[in-house]
Amino acid sequence: MEAPGAISLQLGVNALCALKLRLPLGLPTPSSDPPGGGETYLSRAWTTSPSVPGRVVASVRRLHQLRATMQWAGSMMSRLRSTPLYDFHLAHGGKMVAFAGWNLPVQYRDSHVDSHLHTRRHCSLFDVSHMLQTKIFGHDRVKLMESLVVGDIAELKPNQGTLSLFTNEAGGILDDLIVTNTSEGHLYVVSNAGCWEKDLTLMQDKVRELQNMGSDVGLEVMDNALLALQGPTAAQVLQAGVADDLRKLPFMTSAVMEVFGVSGCRVTRCGYTGEDGVEISVLAAEAVRLATALLENPEVKLAGLAARDSLRLEAGLCLYGNDIDEHTTPVEGSLSWTLGKRRRAAMDFPGASVIVPQLKGKVQRRRVGLMCEGAPVRAHNPILSTEGTVLGAVTSGCPSPCLRKNVAMGYVPYEYSRPGTLLLVEVRRKQQMAMVSKMPFVPTNYYTL
Repeated sequence: MEAPGAISLQLGVNALCALKLRLPLGLPTPSSDPPGGGETYLSRAWTTSPSVPGRVVASVRRLHQLRATMQWAGSMMSRLRSTPLYDFHLAHGGKMVAFAGWNLPVQYRDSHVDSHLHTRRHCSLFDVSHMLQTKIFGHDRVKLMESLVVGDIAELKPNQGTLSLFTNEAGGILDDLIVTNTSEGHLYVVSNAGCWEKDLTLMQDKVRELQNMGSDVGLEVMDNALLALQGPTAAQVLQAGVADDLRKLPFMTSAVMEVFGVSGCRVTRCGYTGEDGVEISVLAAEAVRLATALLENPEVKLAGLAARDSLRLEAGLCLYGNDIDEHTTPVEGSLSWTLGKRRRAAMDFPGASVIVPQLKGKVQRRRVGLMCEGAPVRAHNPILSTEGTVLGAVTSGCPSPCLRKNVAMGYVPYEYSRPGTLLLVEVRRKQQMAMVSKMPFVPTNYYTL
């Protein structure tokens, strides 16, 4: 999940520039200049003259393509949303890209690998304010949530949370999310930015449906920022700024507290890196103040989307839209553990008639981890049997900075899913060896009592 949550690095305009302006071909030439009075007219006159060399004509056309692309890019960037920390990122050297409709830092002055390793050895601060945060309140809040997800929300203790899945009637995963049963009388829900509209519509429609049936339930979209402090020294760093004893806050529990003088912060012990850490929901107006206070500790460095993606892959965590989607069931996605025992027996969640029978038999395909030789493996690379038969495709892949090996996830038929199975992956039309591996690739360090 994209903490939970989603990070296939969908590079934006700034990344286009970093990639030496490898511009898409076939964009239309802008036609906004008035005839007879602008660059377009001059260019047309040049390109229709038989005395102009072909290379000049080609250069002019490429300039038009460049201008069209930059106009499109500028328009796209102007439509992106920015978190409360946007100026803060720029001030600290953040390289901003478009991701899930937001302007977010892909990395800072440090390299991606340096940020990744710093998170594993110390701790890093990530801006995850693009995530959708909602409150579900009312006497029937658990009824509402259990009508949409596969988890046992009713069994959650006060301030305990769980990773769960929105599913459809076909058993497909609509999104992954974290649901926390707060002691303040509401459910606190965090879901993926890439599914913002879909998730919000799903929940709002169900609220209206239940309200029309007389149920007591409501929904509020929060405009808080969300900061993730991740790494083995994260608790030590945070403890200096809170009165609560963080040793009493284990993985997937939550509490409201004052953090470095900022009141009303919800601190949840969770994250998307496989390391110990917290996510802090804070009023948008206080986000920069809190981030600045955290950065005063030399243990803390800023990290962006690139490190977030490689960290979550080493931890074997899914990225929605890549590793799981509406055409993947929880069993196929190796996420059967998210299904509550009571919910399995009752078969009262969307898609239960498809999902529950899969628990008792073999599914056609499974998500597996892969340790790969040769060149780095990326999403969509084919996975083959050792005889050369195409079995499936990679969904996420990257070089592991910690293991110094190439790791990946993908889907293969059930009979090829056993750890130790030898396979092939095709990269740039060349086949190289891969072995099915247990996940996580790098051991997780979640804090449990």
